[in-house]
Amino acid sequence: MDLALWIVAGLLALLFLFAGANKLLIPYDKLKNAPLSGWVSHVDPRLVKTIGAFEVLGALGLILPGVTGTAPILVPVAALGIAVIMSGAAILHVRLRDPKHMIVNLFYLALALFVAIGSPVTGISV
Repeated sequence: MDLALWIVAGLLALLFLFAGANKLLIPYDKLKNAPLSGWVSHVDPRLVKTIGAFEVLGALGLILPGVTGTAPILVPVAALGIAVIMSGAAILHVRLRDPKHMIVNLFYLALALFVAIGSPVTGISV
C-alpha cells in the first residue's frame, strides 16, 4: 500500500473507530440528543449498535491486516464494508432531507472506494 492509501486508510480507521465506539458505548437516549446525531431517532436502537460494531470492525480491518501482513485481502473487504455503510447513510440522509450530511457520507464513501480499489491485493494500482 503506497503512502496515499495508508494515509486515507488511517484517517478512515480513526474516524470509524471513534464513530463506531460512540455508537456502541453511548446510551441510545443520550446519543439521539447529541449534536449531529438527529438521524439516530429515526433508526432502531439495535441497528445503531450494529452499525457501531461494523464501523469498529471496519476500522480494524483497514489497518491490522496491512500492519501484520496477515490476510491482506481484508483491507479492501473492510473498505467495501465501510462503503456499504456510507451508502446506507447517504440514502438515510436523502430520506431525511439532510443534504449536508449526505455529501459528507458520499465523501467517506469515495475515500473507502479509493482504499478498496487501490489496495495492492485487488491488483489495481492507483
